[in-house]
Amino acid sequence: MDIRQLRYFYTIAKTGQITRAAKELHMAQPPLSQSLKSLEDNLGVKLFDRNGRKMELTEAGLILYRKTERLLHFLDETKTEVKETGKGIKGKLSIGCVKSCFSLLPKRLKLFRDLYPNVSIELREGDTFRLTEQLHNRNIDLAIVRLPLELKPFSFYPLPNEKYVAIVPESWISHKKEDYISLKELAKMPLLLLHRISGIGQYELIMDQFENSGLKPNIVCECPDVDMIIGLVNEEIGATIVPESAITRLHQQNIKVLKLEGVTIISESSLIWLKDRYLSKSAGRFIELFTNKETKTLSS
Repeated sequence: MDIRQLRYFYTIAKTGQITRAAKELHMAQPPLSQSLKSLEDNLGVKLFDRNGRKMELTEAGLILYRKTERLLHFLDETKTEVKETGKGIKGKLSIGCVKSCFSLLPKRLKLFRDLYPNVSIELREGDTFRLTEQLHNRNIDLAIVRLPLELKPFSFYPLPNEKYVAIVPESWISHKKEDYISLKELAKMPLLLLHRISGIGQYELIMDQFENSGLKPNIVCECPDVDMIIGLVNEEIGATIVPESAITRLHQQNIKVLKLEGVTIISESSLIWLKDRYLSKSAGRFIELFTNKETKTLSS
């Protein structure tokens, strides 16, 4: 059993077919099939059940797949670390960010590009659940996420807390002179709330506030995308409650932003990265833009 065989096995397991794996590996099918047979003979176990053209991992195959995935990630990160030793900062930096935190990125990305012009940047958007999955799968290096989140697998740097505000169609409250609105008033309106694909997040935080106030809100739409939510408010479908920084200049049409009266809902966010992986030089320098006191004014 060698690294090449394991890479072949891993690709077959990932694609689910010999044909697709051969195409991804840029090789013919017969030597790939022979490599798999040799690996199974060497280990003395069956690694796949053949269901027509589909290859399904056996119990032994699943164990080898998980171990191989870790090994290949380790080898790739070791290769990156060795290459970076004694060299300048270059390559690609992949950053994930929830849309409602995007205001934290542009100024820092501009400064990062000025400092490290040889690094290309890949941005990925998603809710906290999706971004943590991408971190675990090594698809991104870092992520800016909203809490709550189980932080045990991650190293993290807490970002400034911010308050939630209400966004209401302007025509609904044209009579309103003050800049506040109560949960009681909001509970009478159709509400559109941010909701993660999976796990506990901002939705539960807001619903707890209504429950603690003895109110039952009228939730007409749940969505993980803040731009879509605010777009629906623009169309007068409902009102919403979001972190203040989620509102951009693009959103300033037909809406009224109001502070919450009699209650303070705080949003916490963090910059996170996996504990058990090599952190590239470029990722380390990007983190410094958040942790360095001289650049903290960028969060404004």
